[in-house]
Amino acid sequence: MALLPKAHLHLHFTGSMRHSTLVELAALHGVHLPDALVEDWPPRLHATDERGWFRFQRLYDIARSVLRTPDDLRRLVRETAEDEAAEGSGWLEIQVDPSGYAAMFGGLTPTVELVLDAAREASAASGVGIGVVIAANRTRHPLDAKTLARLAVRYADRGVVGFGLSNDERRGRAYDFEGAFRIAKRGGLLSVPHGGELLGPASVRECLETLGADRIGHGVRAVADAGLVAAIVERGVTLEVCPSSNVGLGVAATASDVPVRSLYEAGTSIALGADDPLLFGSRLARQYELVRAEQDFTDADLAELARQSIRASAAPDDIRQRLLSGIDTWLND
Repeated sequence: MALLPKAHLHLHFTGSMRHSTLVELAALHGVHLPDALVEDWPPRLHATDERGWFRFQRLYDIARSVLRTPDDLRRLVRETAEDEAAEGSGWLEIQVDPSGYAAMFGGLTPTVELVLDAAREASAASGVGIGVVIAANRTRHPLDAKTLARLAVRYADRGVVGFGLSNDERRGRAYDFEGAFRIAKRGGLLSVPHGGELLGPASVRECLETLGADRIGHGVRAVADAGLVAAIVERGVTLEVCPSSNVGLGVAATASDVPVRSLYEAGTSIALGADDPLLFGSRLARQYELVRAEQDFTDADLAELARQSIRASAAPDDIRQRLLSGIDTWLND
C-alpha cells in the first residue's frame, strides 16, 4: 500500500507527530507525559461520551505542549513530510488551528507564517506537496472562527488551501459558523468541516447545506440516511474517512464496521485519512490495508480510492497528473 500514490487530506497538525519525537521533545523541555503517551502508547480511547472526549483532548493538548520552539515545529512538519513520502502520499493537506499555538509563537499571524514556511521547507526536502488547512475550533465563539477565516484568506495564495471546523461536534453546531465559512469560500478556499463522526446525519447535512462543504471530515454517520448520501454524491462532496480513528474513538466497533464499502458502492467519493497517528498509532497506508483486509477492497477499488483522494485535493495540476499516472502504473504492475 505504501507504493500506491495517493493524497492525504485528513491529518491534524500535532497529531501527525512521531511518537519518538514526542518522547524526545518532552524530555528536552521537561514536559511530563502520562503513561498513555509513553508505556501504554497508543492510548486506549473511547470518545463517544464527553468524559472520553475530554481525555482524548487532554492527551492532544499535552502532546501539543512539547512544541516550544520554531525548530520544534519545523521538525514536526519535516518529519511528517518524510513519513508521508514513505506512505506513498504525494500531496498532503495538514490541518492546524493556529489559536492553539499562538501564545507560544507570537500570535496568530506569526504562527501561520511559521507553519507555511515550515511546510515549504519540508515540501522541498521530501518531494511531497503540502497545503495547509486552517481550522476553527467549534467549541469556541463563532467570531473567533471569522477571525481565522479572514486570516486564512489572506494566505490563500501562499499555501493555505482550505478552511475547516474541528473538535467535538456535540459542543458546537456547524450552523453557527456559516459566516466564517462564507468568508473562506468567497476567498477561494475549500470548505472542509468535520461532521458525522460523533453525531448523526443531521450534523453532516448542516455541513453540506449550511457550510457549503467541498469535503467533510469523517461524515460516516451519513450512511444512516440514504437521501443524504444521494445528496453528497450528487454534489460531488468527498468524505474524509479515517478507519483507525473511528475504531479508536468508539465510532465503530471494528474496522469492518466503518461504512467504507457501503458509502463507496453508493457512489460516494472517499479520501482515506489517518486523522491523528500520534494518538491512533497508524498512518495513511494502514488505512488502505484495513479496507482491503476487512472490507474486501480489490486493487482496482484501492486505486479508485487513491484517485478520489487526489481529485478531491487542492493539489496543482502537475502533481495531480503525476500521481494519477502513478496509480495507473501501480495497478498495471
